[in-house]
Amino acid sequence: MNYNEFMSCIKKDNILPVYFLSGNEEYLMKDAVEALKDKYIDKSFEALNYIIIDGKEKSFDDILNACETLPFMSEKKLVVIKDISEIMESNLNELDKTLSSYVENLDSYLCLIIMDRSNNFKKTTKLYKTINKLGGVVEFNSLKGRELNTWVENKFKKNNKKISASNISYFIGQSSYSDYNSIKTLYDLENELTKVVDYTSNNEVSKEDIDLVLTKTLDTNIFNLLGSINKRDSEEALKIFNEMYIAGEPVQKILSMIIRQLRLTLGYKLYKEKGYTDGEIGDKLGIKPFELKKIGKESNNFTEVQLNRALNYILELDIKQKTSSHDEKLALEMLIVNLSYGI
Repeated sequence: MNYNEFMSCIKKDNILPVYFLSGNEEYLMKDAVEALKDKYIDKSFEALNYIIIDGKEKSFDDILNACETLPFMSEKKLVVIKDISEIMESNLNELDKTLSSYVENLDSYLCLIIMDRSNNFKKTTKLYKTINKLGGVVEFNSLKGRELNTWVENKFKKNNKKISASNISYFIGQSSYSDYNSIKTLYDLENELTKVVDYTSNNEVSKEDIDLVLTKTLDTNIFNLLGSINKRDSEEALKIFNEMYIAGEPVQKILSMIIRQLRLTLGYKLYKEKGYTDGEIGDKLGIKPFELKKIGKESNNFTEVQLNRALNYILELDIKQKTSSHDEKLALEMLIVNLSYGI
């Protein structure tokens, strides 16, 4: 079960006595628990019917005492174990056996929420397997596609801001939330969104507002750098490189990212020529759909000959770096100029 399916169960009042929440989006976990609390817990009796169990020192008896007390003036009682990994750390086997047996026969008045905020709880444990068999495992992973776009749009609406569909996609791209190997979460995305809202004086958010507020990521800068090289605009390409350098990005890292993007772009073109679909290409290249879309768009600006020539230039630079002492920054600047005129 995912986040949206779980929220649908809450709306339909179709709730199980126990759930196991895991995944990399703690933001969504918190949102889901709040939705449960709003649905079933009267604020006047929240102290009696909403219990949070947190900390390494907690035991099975603490869980049992919280769950066995009947709800007061309420249909349900909500008990939340904040981080099961922390509680079971010192007594995994015994607590796993005891708790897994207990959750199999919970009464309907109870909703026990077991959270794995560390996202490293073993799926081989009896507890996980038992809750999974009951249908109570909920995965809270990074939002994608339409779900992510809708989330962003709703957040802007709550802040009384309008934003077009194209600018929603642009905002997500600039935030790097969906980038390959990105560790950003919805908390990070919300922070970026808040910055844009605070800066924008008009009712509608523009592309210019996003550009002025959001710091461009390394991936985005590399795309822009290659775009400038392709346009033979060495001045703009050098400007982008120096902005990255001043921001503290190591020369070797910038070079490795240039190589990566060129190889991915060449790989995309070669696979496309052989008739592979975008989905198949993404799997073969090992990149997420959002990055694949950017790579596919960028590939239209280069020929195979240009990409191979660029990679050969870089190979020559790499050999020089390993066989002689020279200024790395100057060498990369010369590479950028040569690429701008040589591609």
